[in-house]
Amino acid sequence: MKTLGDSKADLLEISKQQIKTALPRLDWTLRQKLAATCRILFRRGHDSGLAGQITARAEDDARFYTQQLGYGFDEITASSLLLVDEDLQVLQGEGMANPANRFHSWIYRARPDVQCIIHTHPLHVCALSLLERPLKVAHMDSCMLYEDVGFLARWAGVPVGNEEGRLISETLGDKRAAILAHHGLVVAAASVEEACVLAVQIERSARLQLLAEAVGEIREIDPALAREAHDWILQPARSRASFAYFARQLLRTLAPQEQQALLD
Repeated sequence: MKTLGDSKADLLEISKQQIKTALPRLDWTLRQKLAATCRILFRRGHDSGLAGQITARAEDDARFYTQQLGYGFDEITASSLLLVDEDLQVLQGEGMANPANRFHSWIYRARPDVQCIIHTHPLHVCALSLLERPLKVAHMDSCMLYEDVGFLARWAGVPVGNEEGRLISETLGDKRAAILAHHGLVVAAASVEEACVLAVQIERSARLQLLAEAVGEIREIDPALAREAHDWILQPARSRASFAYFARQLLRTLAPQEQQALLD
């Protein structure tokens, strides 16, 4: 074995270079990725009726795509998405955007690195939010979230005003996500794929936390190792590959005509 004497740092770097080009990805449009993300999240515990939104920057930074208010995540298709401006005025499509999308505009203005925002009310995240309890990261799978999930302890009510936009964007700071007390989850990521993967993992991590705390005290993990795992798991190519896997799972559950309707 040629690499038997190599250091962990060297092996990590070799693997990172391979991962950049070797993992599967989907050659889908932005609209298709957004529609698929809605369906993926619906099937993974993020369903809450008409609550929640997803947005992604369009080619012009002052515009973004979002779903039409009045439809659940399980009904979204690529062609049904709206193109709106920062004031949520519809530029393309029928119907209206969720007025709560206003805080998305605040995040996009504050964070040029953010390309996709997800806001949902998943069951276990909401359970933590009722307890006014931040997310604890102490498991390998959850390390992608280490020091990357903020916590807003003050509920500001219905998030349709500029005050809520300022409050939520300040809570996020430079983090990728935040749990909002008595409310839900917000994810602000560098791509649709990354946002989807983070949202799935945060809900799973909240469930793990509640299960663990029901029987004992969660033990802390070594910060240096947690940061190492965070950077390892959140490589863009890994996020794209994980999203592709979720999408393949989704497509296997849909009849051919349903697949076509989702992606058209």
